[in-house]
Amino acid sequence: MIDPKEIFTIVPFLQKLGNNTVEGPVIKERLQEMIQQNYECLGIFDEEKLIGTCGLWFQTRHYAGRSLEMDHVIIDDAYRGHGVGKMLVEFVSDYAKKKSCNWVELNSYVHNFPSHKFFYNQGFVAKGYHFVKEL
Repeated sequence: MIDPKEIFTIVPFLQKLGNNTVEGPVIKERLQEMIQQNYECLGIFDEEKLIGTCGLWFQTRHYAGRSLEMDHVIIDDAYRGHGVGKMLVEFVSDYAKKKSCNWVELNSYVHNFPSHKFFYNQGFVAKGYHFVKEL
């Protein structure tokens, strides 16, 4: 896990994932708030180099019981297609079991078809749509 004191190391990954639509200072402010909530951040490393990140939210859902939601999953382009994502999903699934979770869930942008294919191949199923309304 990434120590909360080191949380800003994931900012470049979050900016890439969001197509640089949110400025770094805003992301940092939000990350500081997130670490005060039920949030953990997993770092994926090659030696000392951060090559990916995955946020972990823990909650209890009326329809599922205790669950872990994977958030902002991203792996450096150079490491994709080498089994890193599969290892990540296996690690997160085992971690969720250790935390007494009944299931792992996630959201994926509707236009991110490679992500959909990847998660289907890892045993995930689509249960619904994630709707948002900007205020």
